[in-house]
Amino acid sequence: MEKRLSIKEWKEEDRPREKLIDKGSQALSDAELLAILIGSGNKDESAVELSRRILHQLNNNLHDLGKVNIAFLTQTFKGIGEAKAITILAALELGRRRKLSEEAEHSKITASLDVFHVFEPILSDLPHEEFWVLLLNRANKIIGQTRLSQGGTGKTVVEIPQILKIAIDKLATGIIVCHNHPSGNLDPSPQDIQITSKLTEACKIVGIDLLDHLIVAHQQYYSFADNGRISAR
Repeated sequence: MEKRLSIKEWKEEDRPREKLIDKGSQALSDAELLAILIGSGNKDESAVELSRRILHQLNNNLHDLGKVNIAFLTQTFKGIGEAKAITILAALELGRRRKLSEEAEHSKITASLDVFHVFEPILSDLPHEEFWVLLLNRANKIIGQTRLSQGGTGKTVVEIPQILKIAIDKLATGIIVCHNHPSGNLDPSPQDIQITSKLTEACKIVGIDLLDHLIVAHQQYYSFADNGRISAR
């Protein structure tokens, strides 16, 4: 049986842990950081080489890595077992939650970009559609956010009475809805346009403002308000 080299016996460029200690985490490449997570490679590749191959297959895109599941990692890459796959996904989820907590500190909504910053870490990596509502007070500060539905790759089912009930229960004076398009296409579908129109009219009846509807796809967004499809308050 071939003896596995210890980290100290690796070539200098394959020692990401020592590099992190000496130069800080920002000095490491994505592959080197990933190598620290998986700890070891396989009999043919070091941890760094395996990490480079994983990222290469995913277009060197961490967002694409965030969309994979345990089965994909374990079945595609020799040397990635269930424990390593879980470690990778857990680290990516921690990064996502850190971004969410940072956005919570900037809780006043002044533009569509603020809304995108709230929902991008939630929705951008999902392989399915989700529909969310953001609840605001009169100062346009966030007082809550709720996932309303989850669907397949093409659409979700949205119940307008459910949205209104949530808003009324939280005493919201304004709401913003947001959903994602896993396909990457930012264009509103006929269903998106119909939901926005119906929700606008329903909100008027109960005295709540629908301020915007965002579509998030591949780190970009489309705003109904910015494109003149929702009247400003």
